[in-house]
Amino acid sequence: MDKTEATLSKDVSKKKSKTKKQKREVETDVAPVEERNQMEKSESAPCFPPTFSVSEIKNKQRRHSMFLKFKEERRKNKLLLKKKKKKERKALGDKAPPKEVPKTIDNQRVYDETTVNPEDEEVAYDEGTDEFSAYFNRLTNPKVLITTSDRPRGRTVRFCNQLATVIPHAHVYYRRGLALKRVIPQCVSRGFTYLMVINEDRKVPMFSFTGRITDGMVLCHLPDGPTAHFKLSSVRLRKEIKRKGKSPTEHVPEVILNNFTTRLGHSIGRLFAALFPHDPQFVGRQVATFHNQRDFIFFRFHRYIFKNEKKAGIQELGPRFTLKLRSLQKGTFDSKFGEYEWVHKRHEMDSSRRKFHL
Repeated sequence: MDKTEATLSKDVSKKKSKTKKQKREVETDVAPVEERNQMEKSESAPCFPPTFSVSEIKNKQRRHSMFLKFKEERRKNKLLLKKKKKKERKALGDKAPPKEVPKTIDNQRVYDETTVNPEDEEVAYDEGTDEFSAYFNRLTNPKVLITTSDRPRGRTVRFCNQLATVIPHAHVYYRRGLALKRVIPQCVSRGFTYLMVINEDRKVPMFSFTGRITDGMVLCHLPDGPTAHFKLSSVRLRKEIKRKGKSPTEHVPEVILNNFTTRLGHSIGRLFAALFPHDPQFVGRQVATFHNQRDFIFFRFHRYIFKNEKKAGIQELGPRFTLKLRSLQKGTFDSKFGEYEWVHKRHEMDSSRRKFHL
């Protein structure tokens, strides 16, 4: 082998080694850039396969972080779709299709055959002859007696006292072991039109109907009934309400009744309306609201003020609570021989979640 051939082979091997080194350096420079781009893409908009499930990830921290990324991606896609639809509607102008109404349990409610038509002659006749006709014909003025179970706790007593400031002409008395059948005749003889009994369970006001008065709340219209049993929840006193207003004044409040549409709901709405005097004093700017939604009755007490011709501000005064009707009984309270118009069957599920009674 000649010297020239040996030198040529050495030069070629050196050139090959140099080119390999350059390629390696280029690959090492490009690789981190691609990894960074991929990481940035994954952080900004993670792409999940169609069959991906976050629950399959075993590591708890990684599963939580992936879920947050998936949630953020879904939120961004929703915003983009909303902006796109808004631009399309703006471009179409008057030719734009009507907005889609979202499906909710309320607007998908099953139609009830007992829905009240205000122009129905039969409904008008029933209103003129029922137990509340004397009140709505202005023959009687409401007078409410609020009482409790034996040995009530402090929170229940405060709740009763605050109710007495909301309902005009309401008086709070303690039962002191008297049976309701003895209390009702005394209330009738002294001119009371309502008896409200508030009991407590586990040291908090909590009402549930089990066939005995010691476990329920009773709202009895005097002297001829009817008597309603309620379950009460979400009780909030004035001190427990954030951004509450000053204590209410002695003015007679306005009353708002919402969504009492069926025959049963109509009776319950009239039962609540007869608690308050006829003519509200608008100077006090106070409103008591009974709002029915999915058979839950939400009570709120507000004060309002008109800021201008179009806007009004409201401020909650308290207390607030939620009622759930358990039964409606004809006449005054009678646990043994009373006749019930309606009883909530808690053990029998309704055929549909969208079926309501009030």
